[in-house]
Amino acid sequence: MGPGGEACGIDEAGRGPLAGPVFAAAVVLGRKARITGLADSKQLTERQRTELAEEIRARAMSWAVASASVEEIDALNILRASLLAMRRAVERLEVTPGRALVDGLYCPDIRMPARAIVGGDATVASISAASIMAKVARDEAMLDVHRLHPGYGFDRHKGYATAEHLEALRRLGACAAHRRSFAPVRAALVMQFALF
Repeated sequence: MGPGGEACGIDEAGRGPLAGPVFAAAVVLGRKARITGLADSKQLTERQRTELAEEIRARAMSWAVASASVEEIDALNILRASLLAMRRAVERLEVTPGRALVDGLYCPDIRMPARAIVGGDATVASISAASIMAKVARDEAMLDVHRLHPGYGFDRHKGYATAEHLEALRRLGACAAHRRSFAPVRAALVMQFALF
């Protein structure tokens, strides 16, 4: 890692879903990277996120994406797994940031000073950029999960607890991509084992 005094923004995507990894991104925009349209990824369309992600990849001083697996989520809990993914993203940056600005209430265990900012994905450009990068990467990963487990509709709901997903969970039971520590999945597993 080369030296750098810039701040990096950090955010995660996928804390709430019942399936799939949790992703995090760290983005060092640098003072020269002026990217218009940055916002909380949840406020953008899929097309806007994809276009902004391309611009972030091209213009940011450094960016990195990392994840924590379903197994890590179940072993650690979702908050700790999210913080682990954040730390991994920071460690993959090509420059060492001077400080980190993190969306939410908690900061990952990293080597530089870090500050948690509630709603930072809507107010801090580098956190918005991280939010977009994490969401785009996770959505792409969920398309891979869909190819492995096509019956659940992961290509549409990305693992969130939609009516369609809950119905598929009841009908098909849990698959390897489901987070067993999440209550609706636990309930589906109880039903699966009750049938045998």
